[in-house]
Amino acid sequence: MSLNSVNTNVGAMVALQSLNRTNEALNATQKRVSTGYRVSDAKDDGAAFAVAQSVRADVAGLTAANEQLGGVKGVLDTALAGLNKVSDTMIKVRETLVRLADDTLNADQRTQYNSQYEALRTQIQNFLADATYNGRTLISITPPEGGDITTTRNEAGTTYTLTAVDGAGTMVVAAAPADAAAAQAAIAAGGDWPTINTVIANALNQFGSDSRYVDSQIAYNRDKLDALDSGLGALIDADLAKESARLQALQIRQQLGTQSLSIANQAPQSLLSLFKG
Repeated sequence: MSLNSVNTNVGAMVALQSLNRTNEALNATQKRVSTGYRVSDAKDDGAAFAVAQSVRADVAGLTAANEQLGGVKGVLDTALAGLNKVSDTMIKVRETLVRLADDTLNADQRTQYNSQYEALRTQIQNFLADATYNGRTLISITPPEGGDITTTRNEAGTTYTLTAVDGAGTMVVAAAPADAAAAQAAIAAGGDWPTINTVIANALNQFGSDSRYVDSQIAYNRDKLDALDSGLGALIDADLAKESARLQALQIRQQLGTQSLSIANQAPQSLLSLFKG
């Protein structure tokens, strides 16, 4: 092929191809700089993008699980707060029962202590009834507010069950004793007060253990989220310092390529001098 041709400009074709490659590289670099991602969609790297989407799904699942665990933590904390108040009140109940066990009390004194006892009993009932969070409670086995709670604990949807207790049925002391003998029986081994106090202690232990587990699971999920985010960043994040340097280099190459194409396009003009008379 003749180099002295107005039909085929080889230099211009080479310059144009080089400029097109530069523009493609510049567009890719600008995309990385503007998005912050080395892989922002499947066109950049299909395999890496597929892995990134899977990791993003795990992150979304873990985030949702922690949100659900946060709600369960609220139910647990409310249950523990109510049981702590009930346990504190049971100490006062024991004190009142000891006074009522004294056979030397006169009728007025026994009436006053009975009234005090009934007030404490009402307080216990109120503490148990008020221990709700977002309409749910673990100190009742009656649906829909009460009953066991099964919550998701991780991105796989694995569940953890918290067992509810029958607060109204097992944690409320009997009515005020009629006489000293009944009060003595209530505080004796196997009596009403030690039986109920043991139930309350067991519930405190159970919910305390559940609360520690939920706290640990939430903390673990947060650590796992950090690890997933770190791995995801290593997979798809762009090195902006490197991309910035590449961007400047490509911009210069683009300018030079444009100038080279302009020069190549002017080459056929030199052939006109051959036809001057």
